[in-house]
Amino acid sequence: MREVEMTVPHLFRCPISLDLFTDPVTLCTGQTYDRSSIEKWLAAGNLTCPVTMQKLHDPSLVPNHNLRHLIQQWRQMDHRFGPDYFTAIDPLVSLKHCLQSPQSTFQEKLEALQKIQLLTDQTPSTNPFLIQIGFLPLLLQLSFQMVDPEFSQDYMNFVEQGLACVLKLLPYGELESLNMLKQDSKLESLVVLFEHGSIMVKQSLCHLVGVISSSSSTRELCAMIGKHPRFLNLIVCIVNQNNEASETGIKAISALCCLESNRGKLVQQGLIDALVTYILNSERSLAAMAMAILEQVLGIERAKEALIKNPNGVKAVVKMVFRVSDHEGSESAVNSLMMVCRESLEAREKAIVAGVLTQLLLLLQSQCNGRTKTKATTLLKLL
Repeated sequence: MREVEMTVPHLFRCPISLDLFTDPVTLCTGQTYDRSSIEKWLAAGNLTCPVTMQKLHDPSLVPNHNLRHLIQQWRQMDHRFGPDYFTAIDPLVSLKHCLQSPQSTFQEKLEALQKIQLLTDQTPSTNPFLIQIGFLPLLLQLSFQMVDPEFSQDYMNFVEQGLACVLKLLPYGELESLNMLKQDSKLESLVVLFEHGSIMVKQSLCHLVGVISSSSSTRELCAMIGKHPRFLNLIVCIVNQNNEASETGIKAISALCCLESNRGKLVQQGLIDALVTYILNSERSLAAMAMAILEQVLGIERAKEALIKNPNGVKAVVKMVFRVSDHEGSESAVNSLMMVCRESLEAREKAIVAGVLTQLLLLLQSQCNGRTKTKATTLLKLL
């Protein structure tokens, strides 16, 4: 029995009991423990991570399925792994220790993070190893901890690299880790970073919002983000910026609209005007997605009013009815016009002035699908 214990890799031992993991769970600090051991620790009134001694703002225990699977593989291989495994894993454990240690300087942590980003970019095969040893919650914790009020270049580099690594690891990890952002301090950090961060940080945060909105395990967090007016205002404003972040902003808004409750909140923050401006810029590659979002929110009366009130609102939708390059967005445009024109004489007049009759006739003569042609014919009769 003693011989078997000696062969247990350090990575597979609970830091509290020193026994082989049976039910590994990961804390928000990125440290993994056996469930029974950490539950006893917390039940005793301890509010810190036993290894790092960091205060636990979120005591959630996220099952580490990757590590459990790895231990099962190790057992099936008669407690043996090839030398390549430990050659790969040992340097990663050292990097994790550097990021966790209070004794590490900021520069040392920045250098460790740079090495991790290099690994995730150039050696994707290491990503499962990074997940197994708890890098995902650790990187989230580091990226959204107390924000540097001076926003120094080193700090911004740290956040950029941290978020880039998080996005690379998310496809391999447990999305439940993202729920640490439900903490007030973490959610506020997300908003502040979006407000003052670099273009790269804004893009990464938009991608992160997309991931959060796509999973049922983070649906509550998606709703919490939708209740944050400052963040919604920032993400709506970014759509009108003529830079790389505007397209990721459109994608993030599209993702947030998966919840009906978020749509009304986005409309309140000026979404309609932002979408109109985006669509009118013919160079924007996601005009069809913006049109689909517009169609989705026009079920809200306030959204209809905002579209009609905008001097270019109906004109922007008419523009999307027929485009020489493709028919993407045509059906959404026709549906949107039907919604606003059915009960508004002003909308019908604006549509006719904007050339909707010509656009519809061109659409009917095109190779668009039958459903779109049927709706276009109905709209023509309505006008």
